[in-house]
Amino acid sequence: MSDLQSPASTGTAGKASDDAPVKATAGGDAPSAPATTGRSFLPQSTLLRHLLVLVVCAVLAVAILELTSPFQNSQLATLTYYAIAAGGLTVLTGMNGQISLGHGALMAAGAYTTALLLDAEEPLPLPVILLAAIVVATAIGALVGVAAARLHGPYLAGATLALAVGLPGLAIYFHDIFGGEQGMRVRAPQAPEWFDGFISAVSGNNASSTKWLAYVGAICLLITYFFLANLVRSRIGRTWRAVRDQEVAAELAGINLGAWRVLAFVVSAAAAGLAGGVLAIVVRLAAPSGFTIVLSLALLTAIVIGGLGSLTGALLGSALLVFLPPFVTNLGGDFGLSQTEAAQLAPFVYGVVLIVVMIFVPAGFVGTIRLRWMTRKAKRAMAQAGADGASSRG
Repeated sequence: MSDLQSPASTGTAGKASDDAPVKATAGGDAPSAPATTGRSFLPQSTLLRHLLVLVVCAVLAVAILELTSPFQNSQLATLTYYAIAAGGLTVLTGMNGQISLGHGALMAAGAYTTALLLDAEEPLPLPVILLAAIVVATAIGALVGVAAARLHGPYLAGATLALAVGLPGLAIYFHDIFGGEQGMRVRAPQAPEWFDGFISAVSGNNASSTKWLAYVGAICLLITYFFLANLVRSRIGRTWRAVRDQEVAAELAGINLGAWRVLAFVVSAAAAGLAGGVLAIVVRLAAPSGFTIVLSLALLTAIVIGGLGSLTGALLGSALLVFLPPFVTNLGGDFGLSQTEAAQLAPFVYGVVLIVVMIFVPAGFVGTIRLRWMTRKAKRAMAQAGADGASSRG
């Protein structure tokens, strides 16, 4: 089928993907080194490699959650829903080149869906509720994606900005259902019986509600990143990069640009819906004030700082978004600032960090590291080729 044709299978689109990379995402898009070059202990299959990484990350997540305090558990739970939404956004913006300022609204859709389903007399199982949040956000994302499939750059940003401003306002208009300005209180799901035994066997700690919600967020984060990592390394990811880098060449190769843009928006919206569901159960509140344009801009700055097109960069940018403000606030208090002054200092420092990143590491932290590694690797290969050529001539 021509609409699903991959750039890897055509010379024109392959040239578009390889010869015209976007500098800001080249580091994030760098493919893994082939498993056949040199000695490698990792599986050759991408799926198996990602499964191995998933298991390692799961073990690290359990260790971190068991070695940290309840307050730090709550911070890590906050990190999970930011990272889930940022991971979906970096696929949309970094991989497909679409700028979205409406992901806060998509998170609101997932959060309100979760709040409504948990408010029932006999709530559904939590996985089913989170799946429903994904479905609702995905449906909204599909509608927006179809409407904005032909828009580019600032026009697409403006369309998604209208979504970010308008959708949370529906909660105020239908205040009898969604609670108006005050929002909806979210009933925290109870931990299953096996969770107490698991925590007791692993660390001997008490299984608190905060710890359970942090584990829920961590599980959702790991599943989301596993899915997205396999997606961006597949034929779908290569096609997204071709559409982003050279639209004309991709269209000449038989790729339906609009369909692939809509698919990217749908995947990103699904991640935002899951993030909104996790946010609702962690914060225990779904209110319009929590899903303003500020949230969408924060997600966008997180993926820019971490590195567009990189899931690791999305996680790093989200961590900076969560941990930098309280760190700066505490630091300001140590230097004698009042609580109000220290709180006002945090956004200023975050802005300075963003400006510094844009000037000195425009590809983001992860993207810049990968670009430099690729450059050094290319130089070593060229030097080795020159040495081999000289020896053969001699």
